[in-house]
Parts: sequence; structure tokens; C-alpha cells
Amino acid sequence: MVRTPRSNRQLPQLLAPFATLAEGLDYAAQGVTGFNFYSSRGALQDVLPYGLLRRRALSTARKLLSLGFERGDRVAVVAETGPDFIVVFFACQYAGLVPCPMPYTMYIGGKDAYVERVAGMLRAARAGTVITPEDLLGHISEGAARAGAKRVLTFSDLQSLPEAATKLEPFRADEQAYIQYSSGSTSSPKGVLISQAAIAANTRGILRHGMRITQDDRAFSWLPLYHDMGLVGFCLAPMMGQCTVDFLATTSFARRPALWLKLMSDNQSTITYSPSFGYDLAARRINGDAPSLNLSRLRVAGIGGDMVRADVLQLFADTLGVAGFRSAAFLPSYGMAETTLAISFVDADAPFRIDSIDRHALKTEARAVPAKGETARSFVVCGKPMPDSVVEIRNDSGQPLGERRVGRIFVKSPSLMAGYYHNEDATSAAVGSDGFLDTGDMGYWLDGEMVITGRAKDLILHNGRNIWPQDIEWAAEHIEPLRSGDVAAFAVEGQDGDDDVVVLVQCRLQDEASIESLRHAVSAAIHRSAGVECRIVMVPPKSLPFTSSGKLSRSAAKQKYLSGEIAEIMQPVFLQAAQ
Repeated sequence: MVRTPRSNRQLPQLLAPFATLAEGLDYAAQGVTGFNFYSSRGALQDVLPYGLLRRRALSTARKLLSLGFERGDRVAVVAETGPDFIVVFFACQYAGLVPCPMPYTMYIGGKDAYVERVAGMLRAARAGTVITPEDLLGHISEGAARAGAKRVLTFSDLQSLPEAATKLEPFRADEQAYIQYSSGSTSSPKGVLISQAAIAANTRGILRHGMRITQDDRAFSWLPLYHDMGLVGFCLAPMMGQCTVDFLATTSFARRPALWLKLMSDNQSTITYSPSFGYDLAARRINGDAPSLNLSRLRVAGIGGDMVRADVLQLFADTLGVAGFRSAAFLPSYGMAETTLAISFVDADAPFRIDSIDRHALKTEARAVPAKGETARSFVVCGKPMPDSVVEIRNDSGQPLGERRVGRIFVKSPSLMAGYYHNEDATSAAVGSDGFLDTGDMGYWLDGEMVITGRAKDLILHNGRNIWPQDIEWAAEHIEPLRSGDVAAFAVEGQDGDDDVVVLVQCRLQDEASIESLRHAVSAAIHRSAGVECRIVMVPPKSLPFTSSGKLSRSAAKQKYLSGEIAEIMQPVFLQAAQ
């Protein structure tokens, strides 16, 4: 088995001038590039050149149509990292069916939560058919039964079907492409309906403006294919630019984060992407093997999917510098499923920037005032909006704000979703009559670039101040033995109507004295950093809920805390307020 080449020698590279995904694959199939899949031990497991992908997709499209689907019907597909999902996804494009990628994970709360989430997705998509790998057949069947979906097939079942003797009619440019679910952990998810025009526009912007793809690029991804950053950024966009991609399953990355780095070194990868926590995990698990790696060709190390942490980027750069990694490769960006994926990128040819601002002015005046020292809070700049996009940062009255004024971010772009599928109320709540999407994020302008400060719904109002939960969480996570992702901060309404701040801390310690010592240290660190006294709740390991894309779900943590599902491992002794 031989992996696909880095580039096509005979086929000119075209960066997404296509009107549909099917047109993009028709062109890419004329070359020799494609997708490669690696096992959890780092061995090459499957090779799927774009030419083979197209042949298999056309055959599978006819097999799907043998089931009697009507044009535009939804087909739910469990998005495991492998050829089967990708073949079915593109088969839907050729058959005129709308694929709905489903999560291949139970890390978001165990079996029961997974089954209910699957059922919620199926209900939202009104999908009557689900296609799944064999190992999840039981769970998917249970979720399908709850949702009233009539047909559950394994990938093998699908391939055993006969091909319908019918002419294929791929989606046109004015039709739908797929339904993407946001990464939240609720059992009532909203399906983001993406059109062919939107995916064509966004992939074009990613390839030309964001990553600036060339014939010399080879991408690598461990991102889940059911999430927008994995599906669009490292499957659909590379195909639309005839770029080769090497894949490692998300579950394999979770078990062996350093394998990501080793395979990129072996393959001389030039492009990768990860949320901040991925870089943090890999840097901490490399265990002295960094000097044996060669990451000198990695020109784009993208960051997205959550708040970009400057300290994590510094740790990664310091740890992997001996492997030839250059911090200038970091490419912070901003995006969301409702805009297909990308909204902004920093300049790929320039170093990323960090803006340090005064905490007090941010909290009390919603202004980003430059500052240094202990009173400063640092944010990573996330770049300029994509071409053809309009971004406004507005105050509570809806008025656009100028430089260094913090407000809510609104976006209007050709990449905007067609709406939440069969959910007009949610669509009208998110997209105004002016065509702008309310992202729900907060930020400010800096020299024409965007700085993201957090989710509006996560803001904590305490004693007349706005407190960002990340300030609290990051302050606590610097205390040994805590790690990134061990802390969740949120507000609960107190008796006086003001917010009381609750901080859940995953604690691996056993004895009472050590637990209380850690509680005191966390309280003191938060008081120094954020100037707030909190209710510190020590909870068992693996208590905090995360979304399917690995982001901490503060809303779910709050819900579980209030319901008693997340509880104190031991009642605290009297804790004097930290001074």
C-alpha cells in the first residue's frame, strides 16, 4: 500500500472555482492525490485517491437510490474517520440526497447521552435512514428507534445492495449540500443547513485567502469529520483544491497525541489544524522525543474551534522548536458551523499577534485598553474577515463599534447557512432581517483584525462587573496538578439577584488535607487573577462535560451541577476568603 502523492504533476491545481462539491470531485478525480488513513499504531491503513473516491461514490449513489429515496431526502451517516463515511457523503452529492454527519464518539456523556443525542439529531433532520459502522449498530439502532427512523444500515449492508438502473442527477449549484450539527451537548440539536453555494464560497476562501494552498502542500488532520472544522477544513476544502490529506482517527489522537506529530514528521506535512487543547496535549505527551522529529516543513499550524490560548502556543513552540517547528507557522482563525466554517484568518505569511489589555477596563467599560503586567489579559488576534464578508461588532443597541470597543459579533457572508433545518424560530433569532448572523460571540477590532474575547452567554455578571469565565479557569489550571480542561466556571443566581460564581475543579487527589490545600490554592489564584471570590467545588475526575469537538460545555456543567449530577467529592472545611 502506497500513500497518495503530495501533488499532481499532470493536472493543474484549481482552488475551488467549482459551483458544487460534485464538480470539485469530478475534477480532482483526474489526478493522483487523495486521502490516506492511519491506524492507532501509525501504520498506513487505507488509501483513497480522489479517482477511486469518485468511482466508489457513483456506485454507492446508485445503491442508495435503490432504496426508493426522493430527491432532497436526508441520510444520516455516522462520521467515523475512514473511507466508508467519505464515500457515502459524496455518494449523496451525486444522488441528490442530503447527508447528515453524525458523531462517532461517546465521550460526551456515555452511552445514554450518546443515544439521546443521536435521536435528537435524527428528529431534527427528519432522517428516516441511518448508515453506521458495525461497532455502533446497537447504539445507533436504539437512537433511531427513539426518533422513529425506520431504516438502519451498516456500511457493509449498503455496499451489498444492487445499483439502481437510473441516471444520477448530482446537486445543482442552487440546491442543498449537507446538514451540519453544532457541537453542543444538548439532546435537541439544531441542524445547520449548508447550500452548495455556501460550501463553494467558504472552501474558496479557505484555500485562497486562509491557507493559501500550493502544489507543495500536504495536510494532516485528526479532527472529527462530524465537526465543521474537520469536515470542511480537512475533507471538503482540500478536495476542492486537489490537496492530499493524511488522517488519524480522533480516538487514536486522544490515546496517543504525540502520534500526530510523528506522522506529520514522517510525511513532511505542511498544514494541520487543532483547537488549543490539541497542541497542549501533544506538547505534554511528546516525552523527550521532540529532537527526533522534523516539523520544519509545517508552514500552517492552524488554531480554531475554541478560545486561542497564547500560553499553549508558547508551550508548543518551546517544546517543538528542537524539531524545527517555527512559531510563525501558527495561524489563528475564527469560524463556526453557521458560516459553513471560516470567518477570519490571520495573514499566513506574518507572525501571529497577541494583544494585552487592561482587565478592569474590559470588565467595567467594555473597552480593550492596552496594558502590561499583572493587570493585563492577553488575547490572540484572529485576523481579518474573509473576502466578500461583512463583519460588524455592535453594542447592546445594535450600533457598530469602532476600534477597541468590545461588543457582539455579527457576520454577513456568501458562506452563511441557509438556516436551521425546519426550525424557523431559531433561524429568525440568529439571522436578522438585514441578513447578518448574530454569532453569540464577543470581541473587538484591532487594526482591522478581529479579537475574540468569549461567548456572550458565558459572561458572568458579578457586583456590576463582566467577568470572563476563561480568566477564572486559566488562573486555576496553572496550579499543579491541574491540567487544561480541569476547571469550569459559571454563574448561578444568588439570593440578591446577582451572580454567584461557581468553579468546578476536577480533583485527582485522595486525602482530605491535600484536597483542602488545592481548594485554598485555587481560591487564592482566582482572587489574584480575576478579583472575585468563588464557590470552589472539588469534583471527581472526568466529571466535566465536553462537546463533541472537545470544547468545555459550561452550560451543561452548570445544568449537571444544579441537578446534583455533578457533586462535591467531600464537603469543604470552613474556607476563609483569600486575601
